[in-house]
Amino acid sequence: MQLALLLAAYLLGSIPFAVVVSRLFGMADPRSYGSGNPGATNVLRSGNKLAAILTLLGDGFKGWLAVFLAARFGPELGLPDSAAPIAALAAFLGHLFPVFLGFKGGKGVATAAGVLLGASGWLGLATLGVWLGVAVTTRYSSLAALCAAVASPGIAFLLGLAPAWILSISIMSGLLVWRHTDNIKRLLSGQESRIGSKKKDA
Repeated sequence: MQLALLLAAYLLGSIPFAVVVSRLFGMADPRSYGSGNPGATNVLRSGNKLAAILTLLGDGFKGWLAVFLAARFGPELGLPDSAAPIAALAAFLGHLFPVFLGFKGGKGVATAAGVLLGASGWLGLATLGVWLGVAVTTRYSSLAALCAAVASPGIAFLLGLAPAWILSISIMSGLLVWRHTDNIKRLLSGQESRIGSKKKDA
Protein backbone atom coordinates (compact mmCIF):
# COMPACT_ATOMS: atom_id res chain seq x y z
CA MET A 1 0.00 0.00 0.00
CA GLN A 2 2.82 2.38 0.82
CA LEU A 3 4.41 1.63 -2.56
CA ALA A 4 1.11 2.45 -4.26
CA LEU A 5 1.02 5.75 -2.39
CA LEU A 6 4.53 6.58 -3.53
CA LEU A 7 3.70 5.78 -7.15
CA ALA A 8 0.47 7.78 -7.09
CA ALA A 9 2.19 10.81 -5.54
CA TYR A 10 5.05 10.56 -8.03
CA LEU A 11 2.67 10.39 -11.01
CA LEU A 12 0.71 13.35 -9.64
CA GLY A 13 3.91 15.33 -9.30
CA SER A 14 4.92 14.33 -12.82
CA ILE A 15 2.03 16.23 -14.42
CA PRO A 16 3.84 18.97 -16.41
CA PHE A 17 1.49 21.93 -16.00
CA ALA A 18 3.86 24.22 -17.93
CA VAL A 19 3.48 22.01 -20.99
CA VAL A 20 -0.23 21.30 -20.45
CA VAL A 21 -1.15 24.97 -19.98
CA SER A 22 1.00 26.05 -22.93
CA ARG A 23 -0.76 23.58 -25.20
CA LEU A 24 -4.18 24.70 -23.99
CA PHE A 25 -3.24 28.29 -24.80
CA GLY A 26 -1.81 27.34 -28.19
CA MET A 27 1.66 28.46 -27.11
CA ALA A 28 5.08 27.02 -27.88
CA ASP A 29 6.41 24.24 -25.69
CA PRO A 30 8.24 26.00 -22.80
CA ARG A 31 11.14 23.59 -23.29
CA SER A 32 11.79 25.18 -26.69
CA TYR A 33 12.64 28.73 -25.53
CA GLY A 34 14.25 30.69 -22.73
CA SER A 35 15.91 28.43 -20.19
CA GLY A 36 14.08 25.40 -21.55
CA ASN A 37 12.76 24.78 -18.05
CA PRO A 38 9.15 23.53 -17.88
CA GLY A 39 8.12 25.88 -15.09
CA ALA A 40 6.14 29.04 -14.44
CA THR A 41 9.15 31.39 -14.63
CA ASN A 42 9.99 30.24 -18.13
CA VAL A 43 6.35 30.29 -19.27
CA LEU A 44 6.28 33.93 -18.17
CA ARG A 45 8.93 34.63 -20.82
CA SER A 46 6.28 33.93 -23.44
CA GLY A 47 4.60 37.16 -22.35
CA ASN A 48 1.41 35.34 -21.33
CA LYS A 49 1.03 36.16 -17.64
CA LEU A 50 -2.20 34.16 -17.25
CA ALA A 51 -0.51 31.02 -18.55
CA ALA A 52 2.37 31.56 -16.14
CA ILE A 53 -0.01 32.05 -13.21
CA LEU A 54 -1.98 28.92 -14.08
CA THR A 55 1.27 26.96 -14.36
CA LEU A 56 2.36 28.25 -10.96
CA LEU A 57 -0.97 27.34 -9.37
CA GLY A 58 -1.04 23.92 -11.01
CA ASP A 59 2.47 23.01 -9.92
CA GLY A 60 1.75 24.21 -6.40
CA PHE A 61 -1.62 22.47 -6.22
CA LYS A 62 -0.24 19.05 -7.12
CA GLY A 63 2.26 19.29 -4.27
CA TRP A 64 -0.47 20.30 -1.82
CA LEU A 65 -2.87 17.64 -3.09
CA ALA A 66 -0.35 14.83 -2.63
CA VAL A 67 0.10 15.81 1.01
CA PHE A 68 -3.61 16.33 1.62
CA LEU A 69 -4.65 12.97 0.19
CA ALA A 70 -1.94 11.09 2.09
CA ALA A 71 -2.80 12.81 5.36
CA ARG A 72 -6.54 12.39 4.83
CA PHE A 73 -6.69 8.76 3.73
CA GLY A 74 -3.40 7.38 5.04
CA PRO A 75 -4.74 6.51 8.52
CA GLU A 76 -7.80 4.80 7.03
CA LEU A 77 -5.52 2.69 4.85
CA GLY A 78 -3.35 1.74 7.79
CA LEU A 79 -0.36 3.78 6.63
CA PRO A 80 2.12 5.24 9.15
CA ASP A 81 2.28 8.91 10.10
CA SER A 82 5.22 9.27 7.73
CA ALA A 83 2.90 8.68 4.75
CA ALA A 84 2.28 12.39 4.14
CA PRO A 85 5.95 13.51 4.17
CA ILE A 86 6.84 10.50 2.00
CA ALA A 87 4.09 11.41 -0.48
CA ALA A 88 5.31 15.01 -0.42
CA LEU A 89 8.82 13.96 -1.39
CA ALA A 90 7.52 11.59 -4.07
CA ALA A 91 5.43 14.36 -5.66
CA PHE A 92 8.39 16.73 -5.57
CA LEU A 93 10.61 14.12 -7.24
CA GLY A 94 7.87 13.63 -9.81
CA HIS A 95 8.11 17.29 -10.76
CA LEU A 96 11.91 17.20 -10.95
CA PHE A 97 12.03 13.90 -12.84
CA PRO A 98 8.63 13.51 -14.56
CA VAL A 99 8.03 10.26 -16.38
CA PHE A 100 5.88 12.15 -18.90
CA LEU A 101 8.80 14.36 -20.00
CA GLY A 102 11.56 11.81 -20.12
CA PHE A 103 12.55 12.55 -16.50
CA LYS A 104 13.58 16.11 -17.37
CA GLY A 105 11.41 18.43 -15.30
CA GLY A 106 11.37 21.79 -13.59
CA LYS A 107 13.22 23.09 -10.58
CA GLY A 108 10.43 22.40 -8.12
CA VAL A 109 9.90 25.76 -6.45
CA ALA A 110 6.13 25.94 -6.87
CA THR A 111 5.62 22.25 -6.08
CA ALA A 112 7.74 22.60 -2.94
CA ALA A 113 5.63 25.59 -1.92
CA GLY A 114 2.48 23.52 -2.30
CA VAL A 115 4.01 20.74 -0.24
CA LEU A 116 4.95 23.15 2.55
CA LEU A 117 1.44 24.60 2.64
CA GLY A 118 0.07 21.07 2.86
CA ALA A 119 2.42 20.21 5.70
CA SER A 120 1.58 23.36 7.66
CA GLY A 121 -0.12 26.57 6.68
CA TRP A 122 2.25 28.54 8.92
CA LEU A 123 5.25 26.82 7.38
CA GLY A 124 4.06 27.64 3.89
CA LEU A 125 3.32 31.26 4.74
CA ALA A 126 6.61 31.79 6.56
CA THR A 127 8.62 30.31 3.70
CA LEU A 128 6.63 32.36 1.21
CA GLY A 129 7.45 35.41 3.31
CA VAL A 130 11.16 34.65 2.94
CA TRP A 131 10.75 34.28 -0.82
CA LEU A 132 8.79 37.50 -1.17
CA GLY A 133 11.20 39.46 1.01
CA VAL A 134 14.23 38.42 -1.03
CA ALA A 135 12.43 38.69 -4.38
CA VAL A 136 11.11 42.19 -3.73
CA THR A 137 14.43 43.39 -2.34
CA THR A 138 16.76 41.91 -4.97
CA ARG A 139 14.42 41.08 -7.89
CA TYR A 140 16.25 37.76 -8.23
CA SER A 141 13.71 34.92 -8.42
CA SER A 142 16.43 32.29 -8.14
CA LEU A 143 18.01 33.89 -5.07
CA ALA A 144 14.60 34.13 -3.43
CA ALA A 145 13.98 30.44 -4.12
CA LEU A 146 17.38 29.48 -2.73
CA CYS A 147 16.89 31.49 0.46
CA ALA A 148 13.41 30.07 0.98
CA ALA A 149 14.67 26.53 0.39
CA VAL A 150 17.51 26.89 2.87
CA ALA A 151 15.22 28.46 5.47
CA SER A 152 12.37 25.93 5.22
CA PRO A 153 13.87 23.05 7.28
CA GLY A 154 14.73 25.44 10.10
CA ILE A 155 11.26 26.94 10.04
CA ALA A 156 9.75 23.46 10.10
CA PHE A 157 11.87 22.62 13.15
CA LEU A 158 10.87 25.80 14.96
CA LEU A 159 7.21 25.07 14.27
CA GLY A 160 7.58 21.64 15.83
CA LEU A 161 6.88 19.50 12.79
CA ALA A 162 7.54 15.77 13.07
CA PRO A 163 11.07 14.48 12.34
CA ALA A 164 9.81 12.75 9.18
CA TRP A 165 8.63 16.11 7.86
CA ILE A 166 11.89 17.84 8.72
CA LEU A 167 13.82 15.10 6.92
CA SER A 168 11.57 15.25 3.86
CA ILE A 169 11.78 19.05 3.69
CA SER A 170 15.56 18.95 4.16
CA ILE A 171 15.92 16.57 1.21
CA MET A 172 13.72 18.81 -0.94
CA SER A 173 15.76 21.82 0.13
CA GLY A 174 18.98 20.14 -0.92
CA LEU A 175 17.52 19.12 -4.27
CA LEU A 176 16.25 22.65 -4.88
CA VAL A 177 19.70 24.09 -4.27
CA TRP A 178 21.19 21.46 -6.59
CA ARG A 179 18.68 22.29 -9.35
CA HIS A 180 19.71 25.93 -9.10
CA THR A 181 23.43 25.25 -9.60
CA ASP A 182 23.56 27.21 -12.86
CA ASN A 183 21.66 30.09 -11.27
CA ILE A 184 24.14 30.16 -8.39
CA LYS A 185 27.01 30.42 -10.84
CA ARG A 186 25.31 33.31 -12.64
CA LEU A 187 24.50 35.04 -9.36
CA LEU A 188 28.15 34.85 -8.30
CA SER A 189 29.30 36.19 -11.68
CA GLY A 190 26.67 38.95 -11.77
CA GLN A 191 25.05 37.52 -14.89
CA GLU A 192 21.75 36.30 -13.43
CA SER A 193 18.66 37.99 -14.80
CA ARG A 194 16.23 39.78 -12.54
CA ILE A 195 12.47 39.37 -12.34
CA GLY A 196 10.94 40.91 -15.45
CA SER A 197 13.90 40.15 -17.69
CA LYS A 198 13.35 37.85 -20.67
CA LYS A 199 16.95 37.31 -21.64
CA LYS A 200 18.37 34.94 -19.05
CA ASP A 201 17.29 32.10 -16.85
CA ALA A 202 15.84 33.21 -13.54
